[in-house]
Amino acid sequence: MTDMKKDDLEGLDQDFQNVPVMAHDDVFGEITEGGPNYRNVGWAGTVVLMMKTQIGLGVLSIPSAFDTLGLVPGVICLLAVAVITTWSDYMVGAFKLKHREVYSIDDAGGLMFGPIGREIFGFVFCLYWIFVAGSGMLGLSIALNSVSTHATCTAVFVAISAITGIGFASIRTLGRISWLAWIGLIAIITAIMIVTIAVGVQDRPASAPQEGHWQSDYKIIANPTFAEAVSAISSMIFAYAGTPAFFSVVSEMREPRYYTRSMIICQSTVTAIYITIGIVVYYYCGSYVASPALGSAGSTVKKVSYGFAIPGLLVSTMLFVHLPGKYIFVRALRGSKHLTSNSIVHWTSWLGCVSGVGLISYIIASAIPVFDSLVSLIGALLGTFMCFQPMGCMWLYDNWAKGKTEKSPRWTAMACWSVFVIAIGSFMMVSGTYGSVVSIIDSYNASGGSSAWSCADNSNST
Repeated sequence: MTDMKKDDLEGLDQDFQNVPVMAHDDVFGEITEGGPNYRNVGWAGTVVLMMKTQIGLGVLSIPSAFDTLGLVPGVICLLAVAVITTWSDYMVGAFKLKHREVYSIDDAGGLMFGPIGREIFGFVFCLYWIFVAGSGMLGLSIALNSVSTHATCTAVFVAISAITGIGFASIRTLGRISWLAWIGLIAIITAIMIVTIAVGVQDRPASAPQEGHWQSDYKIIANPTFAEAVSAISSMIFAYAGTPAFFSVVSEMREPRYYTRSMIICQSTVTAIYITIGIVVYYYCGSYVASPALGSAGSTVKKVSYGFAIPGLLVSTMLFVHLPGKYIFVRALRGSKHLTSNSIVHWTSWLGCVSGVGLISYIIASAIPVFDSLVSLIGALLGTFMCFQPMGCMWLYDNWAKGKTEKSPRWTAMACWSVFVIAIGSFMMVSGTYGSVVSIIDSYNASGGSSAWSCADNSNST
């Protein structure tokens, strides 16, 4: 991949005035003036795209996870997940800089494990983002339900979420999407802060008994079952599970060497927001915290916060549909002139990929309309596999040979860390999936849940 500066491009224009090529990229090929510029995301745009893939639906389940684990274990687990995923995010950039031909996690899988690895990683990548997009549509439908006071059938709101998400996801480059990400990020943070402030000044949570004396029953240390604990941790993993999207983001950066700077800013800010929101909301609401958390402060604040959150949830859904659609599109047209042109094949393929992903996500959102359970299931079954094990393998792939010649203390420590990340990821994938499935079964046994394509409100909040 050639990182061309302005002077380089000016010299290129002087030498090749009749050739409308802006740059050559190891993934996208020739980037021309007449087609989409896939290398046009600056470092600030990278920060906001990263933060928007992280801050979305996951943060809304953190106070509920604290209720399951207790305040102190919840914060410790959240910080542990933050440390592991930050290292994983760093490895994405490091691996990309060493292997410029890598576009997505399937390319990394192909390098490490051959054709079978490429197909497995590619399939899980698509499945993961399709499920996440489904959860995004579900979250957006909850917001529309709340703002409109359930004005129409929930199935209609899920369909509206799918249509709007697909429409915005059809924007072809992340460079053009980044300005929407700014709007979405500001909107979702504003909504979260409204609820955080509201729960601090209100008399009691909306779902708490409204008569008599009330005091928050928050727990410093809780006593969850194994299934409840791993399900809660899986929700935290989902809150940081934007990692596989970072491959696509760094591939569209103008200057990939600034990736680490952007990633550190993103992870530091995200972690600070998660801890603040989780502690404050859970401290004031205790076991009466709603999930999604925006419903914790009563019907009026709920409507206001969801009103602000709608743009943020829409941008999240857009990104979650765009990423797997872009992956399939690049995989299908890579190496052909249609990838970076405005041909009929290009547009037909692009719109078909985005629409197909959106349709499957819509089916998932309608078939599993239980927010908490869907979030933890995605985090456990797919999030860990996308954020933990591959990155441990990536370090070993690039550095294992060095240990054969000289096993320094640093190399030994990093090798042990990589193995630990692989092991803990595998454990959480199996145990977290078990806990999430148990949670889904318990939810339906207790209240019947919300049936597929239901008109009932699919929020767990009041």
